[in-house]
Amino acid sequence: MNRRNFIATTAALFGIGAQARAAEGSFEVTRSRAEWKAMLTAQEFSVMREEGTERAFTSPLNNEKRAGTFLCKGCALPLYSSEHKYDSGTGWPSFWQAVSPDAIGTKTDRKLFLARTECHCARCGSHLGHIFDDGPQPTGKRHCINGVSLTFAPA
Repeated sequence: MNRRNFIATTAALFGIGAQARAAEGSFEVTRSRAEWKAMLTAQEFSVMREEGTERAFTSPLNNEKRAGTFLCKGCALPLYSSEHKYDSGTGWPSFWQAVSPDAIGTKTDRKLFLARTECHCARCGSHLGHIFDDGPQPTGKRHCINGVSLTFAPA
């Protein structure tokens, strides 16, 4: 195995390079790295395009209680309804389902040496957060979402 193959294999094992896949144009809405950087803050870019995480309890959307819809900050696709939002106590906006199964995409994230379900906007590929199996009924799911990946549109 040559050095290039070793690096590519190692990166794949650890989930490195996912942002490159999102930038490849496999989504309806695509932008260059420069275009994303121009439209997003440094923190938004880190989370949405490099799969970072905002600090817990820092997003104003965590405490958003009004009726409305949470949209992708990258492309304005409706992702989550306030009807499905709940206080998980984790410090991030949490939902028990998306507005539609087609609104988000998922993939396995192994960055922390354990398999988690990462979710992203189905239209632009922006990283949203992760989905866990410890949420309320009727789904039993907790969509733990970075607030910086969302905007809120009141009803």
